[in-house]
Amino acid sequence: MQAQTHATTVFLSATDMVRLVRRVGLSACIAGVAERIEREFLRWHEFDKSARVAAYSERGVIELMPIADASRFAFKYVNGHPGNHLIGLPSVMAFGALADVDTGAPRFLSELTLTTAIRTAAMSALATRQLARADSRSMAIIGNGAQSEFQAITFRDLVGVRELRLFDVDRGASDKLAANLSGQGFDLRVCASAADAVRGADIVTTLTADKARATILTARMIEPGMHVNAVGGDSPGKTELEADVLQTASVFVEFEPQSRIEGEIQQMPADFSVTEFWQVLAGTHPGRRTASEVTVFDSVGFALEDFAALSFMRECAERQGLGTVVALVPQMDDPKNLYALLREPASNGADGSVRAPAPADC
Repeated sequence: MQAQTHATTVFLSATDMVRLVRRVGLSACIAGVAERIEREFLRWHEFDKSARVAAYSERGVIELMPIADASRFAFKYVNGHPGNHLIGLPSVMAFGALADVDTGAPRFLSELTLTTAIRTAAMSALATRQLARADSRSMAIIGNGAQSEFQAITFRDLVGVRELRLFDVDRGASDKLAANLSGQGFDLRVCASAADAVRGADIVTTLTADKARATILTARMIEPGMHVNAVGGDSPGKTELEADVLQTASVFVEFEPQSRIEGEIQQMPADFSVTEFWQVLAGTHPGRRTASEVTVFDSVGFALEDFAALSFMRECAERQGLGTVVALVPQMDDPKNLYALLREPASNGADGSVRAPAPADC
């Protein structure tokens, strides 16, 4: 990677990111992102935070997720279109950037599709380490699509999960997940229903994609001491848990103003009590109080997690010599004279007159 000068930007492409993760190792990247998320959450009050800006349609959602501290601004562009696989596109696609707060200069532009899967899994495991029973070793994964392998490997490495129960309405997705995880230290079982997968599990992670008020987990399926990671419900009108599950659990969220709009708690009254997860990390809330308590992490994804992931990947890319320096911002001798970039020598006619160029067909 070349050194940056002026307003140059390092661009990390999807190909570069694959190279980076292969070189560093998926487990090492996940652990590094999880550590960075925890570090940034402990600086919670140093960040200028807001709920993400979203454009909703019948087929999905497109979102911008901004956040900043005193020195860096970050944003992520991300979509969620559950039907994209039918036309050969991922359901989730993302990119993001880091910029200097003092100057506004963009310094790092990166793919975030692969990175989002890593940071989502890292956040789920970070919350689970704080909220689940310490002896939790079995997990049900409901929804076995593109993010499920990342969740499984992360929970193996960071939580100690060894038994996985898998369920998806598309049996092929479960078979794909089981094949990808074969030989990676798991006791795997593909289940015939969500209820079958959940029965006896210490941890339940829901990763469904349908944009609907679905009821993936009902109160009757929840057992004392369970921890639930509700990951799939992340936009208005999109939920996975029956409201009664929330009524009987201790519920934790990332950023409450955002979760009220698009998390599982969108189903609940405005005065329904939740705890922001940073309080658990900071020690101002105990998290799980008893072994029999049911805990729910209502995860919608928050910009601070992407800030952490972008920062980690930028540092890794620099160490690995990956990324391309690009001129995303025009380079000018006189920053006040932007027009000079477009000025060309005048074309003089035979009579000495100056001729304007013909209009271009853009």
